[in-house]
Amino acid sequence: MLPTLRPGDGIIGWRSRRVAVGQVRIFEHPQRPGFWLVKRVGRVDGHRFEAVSDNAAAPGVIDSRVLGPIDVVGSYRMVVRVPNRPD
Repeated sequence: MLPTLRPGDGIIGWRSRRVAVGQVRIFEHPQRPGFWLVKRVGRVDGHRFEAVSDNAAAPGVIDSRVLGPIDVVGSYRMVVRVPNRPD
């Protein structure tokens, strides 16, 4: 999610069914319970959205090209980025 998020940053999410193109959403990987993904909303279709990677060309990227559309229910909208403080 560079440059929006950097390695080690924290995020605070708010459960919301209001989803809009360009939002950053947090959701559990549909096939890996307990593994959370942070992606930008590319398109909204009713109660589902397209999860798009900011770095789509990076190797190993997982987004809606792999997962398909994501349910809004169970996802969170990122409301605050907590910058990582170097030691």
